[in-house]
Amino acid sequence: MTGRTTRTPLRVGLVGYGLAGSVFHAPLIAATEGLALDTVVTSNPERQEQARAEFPDVRTVATPDDLFAHADDLDLIVIASPNKTHVALATTALKAGLPVVVDKPIAGTAAEARELAALAEQHSLLLSVFQNRRWDNDFLTLRKLIAEGELGDVWRFESRFERWRPQPKGGWRESGDPAEIGGLLYDLGSHVVDQALALFGPAASVYAESDIRRPGAETDDDTFFALTHTNGVRSHLYVSATTAQLGPRFRVLGSKAGYVKYGLDPQEADLRDGKRPGTSDSWGQEPESLYGRVGAGESPLTGGGRPEPTLPGDYPAYYAAVAAALRDGAPNPVTALEAAATLDVLEAARRSARDGVTVTL
Repeated sequence: MTGRTTRTPLRVGLVGYGLAGSVFHAPLIAATEGLALDTVVTSNPERQEQARAEFPDVRTVATPDDLFAHADDLDLIVIASPNKTHVALATTALKAGLPVVVDKPIAGTAAEARELAALAEQHSLLLSVFQNRRWDNDFLTLRKLIAEGELGDVWRFESRFERWRPQPKGGWRESGDPAEIGGLLYDLGSHVVDQALALFGPAASVYAESDIRRPGAETDDDTFFALTHTNGVRSHLYVSATTAQLGPRFRVLGSKAGYVKYGLDPQEADLRDGKRPGTSDSWGQEPESLYGRVGAGESPLTGGGRPEPTLPGDYPAYYAAVAAALRDGAPNPVTALEAAATLDVLEAARRSARDGVTVTL
């Protein structure tokens, strides 16, 4: 980082302006006090025009090399480009002396993630991973319930990230080329595993079932995996593009009560619709009709339990934490080693599904 005053915003270079860059990172960076979106890297002329229209003060360049040629003018690099580019770009940024945020998954393997973590430590630089679903409304609410003992000892955690997309959309995310690091296991799986580990700690074993269901699909589009955590909690995780009837987002069963929550956090949909954090006091909030329920002995769908007010989702908190880490030495909100632990599970799940075995970590 350059020697700048604490009152001057940290200048951010954003690599990639597809879904991740334009919908998530750019709006959240721009909304964070102490950060300024300085440069966007995209070779697509339409995306360059889009970036300048949405953020009139931003500069656009065509390649990462163009960005790194002016590394001294920047204080943070955010990598929101396709998965296969994450390791190389993060390595270049760290060697250029720049702190880095990498969209999930940080790498294709846990070993690569740990190598990046070591490089960042060697250069005394922040390396953080954008696991925004830790700031989903339902996750924040569940974490509060567990901390307050409302559920007792948690025995089973069921988490679903399901969609109904019977026709493949194509693109690198659905490519069968292993180099692309596509498929739901590494996409949505990165979210559900990270949440499970954040709540219940390390996994001791992993069992998975993974399928390619849709005609023309090249990579997994319907995957289930079961984790046994070292503390005895069992996590049952589902990621799917082929679910005709969506299940609850969370179903959490404990010794005193359970918590069932349907529906997705509204922040992604709001960001896609052009809404921005800080423009409304209702950011991240959902209507009472979507509140989950806490209770025992009866289905929530037949009136069992009590409504549990959902805490507001708070994606802006991630970049606020990044800014605080850079400014004040506050904790890294999501470390590369945490991301490596998630990749340990994803690699074990892939092996389990391929070989039909339970993998011990």
